[in-house]
Amino acid sequence: MFGPASPRSRPQPGHLYDVAVVGAGLAGTELAWRLARAGQDVLLVSQALDHLGNLYQPGTQGVTFPAGSLFEEVRVGMAQGTDGWTFHRLLKARIEETAGIHLLQSTVTALDEDESEVLLSTWEGPSLRARRAVLAVGAFLKGRLLVGETMEEAGRLSEVAYDFLADDLARSGVWLVGQERRAEGEGVEPPYDVRFLVPAPGELNGFRVGRFERVQMLGQCTPGEHTYASVLQGAARLAAELLEERA
Repeated sequence: MFGPASPRSRPQPGHLYDVAVVGAGLAGTELAWRLARAGQDVLLVSQALDHLGNLYQPGTQGVTFPAGSLFEEVRVGMAQGTDGWTFHRLLKARIEETAGIHLLQSTVTALDEDESEVLLSTWEGPSLRARRAVLAVGAFLKGRLLVGETMEEAGRLSEVAYDFLADDLARSGVWLVGQERRAEGEGVEPPYDVRFLVPAPGELNGFRVGRFERVQMLGQCTPGEHTYASVLQGAARLAAELLEERA
């Protein structure tokens, strides 16, 4: 199986990764962890690393994650009733100690590809290079957060939307349509709605974005209803597919 000879935590500018994962929520974090543990050289890039692996609820009470997932491994090691921020801290520590993952706080604004790699443009300026790119950006493609009469350009409270990336996908010929979800219940105060874009039916071939050869999408940013379990199971399936391609 293909893998880096010596995974580095701080690659130099211009470094070519095996896989760049954009978005560090459930889907992106789980995928990066699985790929790195299998020997891949992975970039996990998020516009807010302090929110890595955050859930859409204040804790893990009543939540069942799939066996073998990173999230379940962290959860079973915690005491009952442990708060969500402690879960997040422990999860982030697991990712930080995983060889082969480069964590980067940055905002990806555009994608381009040739026959051998994907070039990711960033808001901050430097471009990123990878053999494959996976978009796991959740509810952030043109995300609009509605709380009462207030609307914010965000995919979740205090987290900025990926407007530039959504516009770039549309310019590349990817047809995007609207989707909406509501966050409410115990610990969610005030309740809020999120409107965002996902690829239209037929735009994805499995996980792959039809317009591209080397770009996949995963998790909440794809059409349909998603649960914690289904997102993490999807990450496991995509990891297996990517590893099979590189075998």
